[in-house]
Amino acid sequence: MSDTSPETSCPPIADPNASLRTVIGEALQIALPAVVTMMSFTVMQYVDKLIVKEISTDAVAAVGNGGIAAFVPASIMMGVLSVVNTYVSQNLGAGRPERGAAYAWNGLWLAMAAWLLVLVPYGMLLPDILGGMRSLILDDPTQAPPAMLAMEIAYGRILVFGMLFTICARGLSHYFYGMHKPWVVMISAIVGNAVNIWLCWAMVLGHMGFPEMGVAGAGYSTVIGGVIEVSIPLAVLLSPKWNRLYQTRSAWRPSRRHVKDLLRIGWPAGLMWGNEIVCWWIFMSGLITKFDEGREVAVNNAAGWIVLQYMHLSFMPAVGLSIAVTAIVGKCVGMGRHDLAVRRTWFWLVVTMGYMGLCALVFVLFGEPLTAVFVKDQAIETAAGQVLSEARASEVRHEIIALGAKLLVLAALFQLFDAVAITLSGALRGAGDTIWPGIITVVSSWSLIVVGGWSMVTYWPELGSYGPWAMAALYIIVLSMALLWRFVHGGWKRIEVVRLAEEGHGPAEFGFSFQASESEMQ
Repeated sequence: MSDTSPETSCPPIADPNASLRTVIGEALQIALPAVVTMMSFTVMQYVDKLIVKEISTDAVAAVGNGGIAAFVPASIMMGVLSVVNTYVSQNLGAGRPERGAAYAWNGLWLAMAAWLLVLVPYGMLLPDILGGMRSLILDDPTQAPPAMLAMEIAYGRILVFGMLFTICARGLSHYFYGMHKPWVVMISAIVGNAVNIWLCWAMVLGHMGFPEMGVAGAGYSTVIGGVIEVSIPLAVLLSPKWNRLYQTRSAWRPSRRHVKDLLRIGWPAGLMWGNEIVCWWIFMSGLITKFDEGREVAVNNAAGWIVLQYMHLSFMPAVGLSIAVTAIVGKCVGMGRHDLAVRRTWFWLVVTMGYMGLCALVFVLFGEPLTAVFVKDQAIETAAGQVLSEARASEVRHEIIALGAKLLVLAALFQLFDAVAITLSGALRGAGDTIWPGIITVVSSWSLIVVGGWSMVTYWPELGSYGPWAMAALYIIVLSMALLWRFVHGGWKRIEVVRLAEEGHGPAEFGFSFQASESEMQ
């Protein structure tokens, strides 16, 4: 089925003489919904932390620790499913949009298998996994605030067991991004997160007839939001109109070939996404927690999660832009227009750097008031449940605010580099170039975030949590320069995804190939 009919048309990104206004208008049809979707998810997390801060400062840290622990295994599957965008967009560019539905369905089957075989056992073992990780880093893991530990286990387990809906929602979102129909994803994300925010307020604090459930309420509300977020795109996929245009209902059966296609170039993306989450998990829940050993309140961990929350407000819209770049580059490559893929990538890199540069300026100018938003004004409880004296509580609040403000300045230093890394990783993924970025991400993240951060904790503890954060900043700088070199070098232009995915042979077993000869193409 060709995509030349009005119903299947998409932005004419192949026009090399298009004006800047036209290019922006075309791309925003994909980019704006992606950005709004990512921003919606980040706002949900922001509001969740604002709500649980009413419980205690430790609750803010617990939600952060439990949430990232839950996303460790889920992020691997989300990375694999991100290449659904690649296959769907390249088939769209090649004039075969109906072939994309099979990748969406087999992404869902992969998600269900991963949830049952990996996530459910992981959730059951979560206390042991968290304890084992911390035992390698902390002198005495039990010295971390016990109230925080109990809350993060409760919150993390709920998210893990309900993660199936979130993973499936992400997989379907990449199908609609690849089809250049991202408004479906945006609507589902906004509705799902609106419900999540309302339920979080009601279930955490005990409003609207709900019992006061604490951080567990935040977990349950997130899962319910995920159910809604996957239901809307699934309903569209199964709708009569979508089935008439793209044969979506007949593609539901599990297909070994399509699963292999997803895994061929998806495993490096899964490795890249999952590995980075693991490293940040060790960083936040292990290395930074080291500086809170024996303290009554998790000052460093709380300040770190506050800073990371504002970093999310900076880089998650950039991730939305990178998803759009993946779809745009994929379609250009599918049409054989690598020159346009380069031009569109540079354009959106400038846009992303402009946004994240503005965020960096805000971090520097307003660090203290931004941090203070998450610090409870009322009395502060210790890990043992005792209320700090008014004088000591004031000291703790000022300590968290001062630390958070300084860390935001440090975060500001690498925002432009992060923009480069995020945008170019999306462009390379659109071309099917996932192995090299995956390897360089694994090597640099473990070398700098984990080993470098551990070295700072072990040999330069007098630097406090600034030491590990400096290594995290160095990681982003190194990764951005490596991805820039890869994109400029142009090896991604020799990769063919769609043709080898259809034939199912050759070097695609390793996730890449060189261009076929003229005789092979015939």
